[in-house]
This record gives sequence, C-alpha cells and structure tokens, in this order.
Amino acid sequence: MDLRKSIYQNFDELYLYCYYVAGTVGLMSVPVMGISPESQATTESVYNAALALGIANQLTNILRDVGEDARRGRIYLPQDELEQAGLSDSDIYAGKVTDKWRSFMKNQIKRARMFFDEAEKGVTELSEASRWPVWASLLLYRQILDEIEANDYNNFTRRAYVSKAKKLLALPIAYTKSLIRPSRTSSYSTRAQKTDSLTSKV
Repeated sequence: MDLRKSIYQNFDELYLYCYYVAGTVGLMSVPVMGISPESQATTESVYNAALALGIANQLTNILRDVGEDARRGRIYLPQDELEQAGLSDSDIYAGKVTDKWRSFMKNQIKRARMFFDEAEKGVTELSEASRWPVWASLLLYRQILDEIEANDYNNFTRRAYVSKAKKLLALPIAYTKSLIRPSRTSSYSTRAQKTDSLTSKV
C-alpha cells in the first residue's frame, strides 16, 4: 500500500491500512501469547481486543510521526476529517500548530484512546505469563498520546516520546494489572457476542 498510496480519503481507508500494518500482528500474537484456561471470554472477543491494540498502536505511530511522514510526502490522516476541521494538506506541509490543528488532533487522539480502551478488555483474558508484557506495551504506547498533548500537539517538529523514568514507572503498574485474573463471569464475552464492530470494518 505504501508503494501505491500516500493519501487516505477517510478513516475506513486508514483503518484498513492500520489493519494490514499492525492489526494483523495483534491477531497473529494471540496464539503465541495464549488465552488463559480460566477465561470465560469468547475466543472472538480476545482476537477483537488484540486487533484493537494493533490498530491503537498504529494510530499512535501515525499521530506521533505526522511531521516526519509529511517530509516524505505522506499524510496518514483522513482527508475528509481534515477538511471538516478547516485544514488541508498544505497546512500539514507548513507544519504550523494552530487552534484548528489542536482541535483536530484532540479528536484523533480521542479515537486512538478508544481503541486502547477496547484492547484493555482482552488483556486480562490472556495467559498469566503473557499479561505483563502486553500490559506494559499497551500502557507505554498509550503514553505517547499524552506526550503529544504535552508538546502542545506539535507533532510537526517535536517527536513525542516516553522518558526512561516514565517507562520504568509504568512497569510495576503493568505488573499489578497483570495479576488480575480472568473473571469467571465475563461481561466482555457476552458483549462481544452481540457486536463485532471492529472486525466488521475489514
């Protein structure tokens, strides 16, 4: 796709790109990580959560690297949403942080966090040995969004990154979360049987 496409007209197109780049990695990781024998969640729901984590990570990459990608002639942002925000490709190439850009970025970050939230629901269902590294990955990557905000949404010339100190602080939090065992009566499994909103896009 990168060889033949550098502009994405809407989020459906961008979602498909994210699915190929990172969503598939999440899906392939499930058999490696393993599902806990105690889990009452449906297998489908665990895969949906893994897919959501891949999408969330790639959306975060895109939001972090807007300036870098623009210098390579690529814009991984929905064109229709840019237009609705009163922005265009020329604004991206100009690399100026404006109120319109901040408002646009707030919405993009909100959507990425939504996918992280969806991903969280499946981590607890993984095997005990896998939960800590997956939680660590999720928490650390989600913090990149916080850093974009801390940089006043300047992802044109400033690269958002999580400091070593923050990474170290996140590890015990991830470990504590990993100790939570799958619920014997998982509401997630029931809900996942009713909706397949993530995978229905692909």
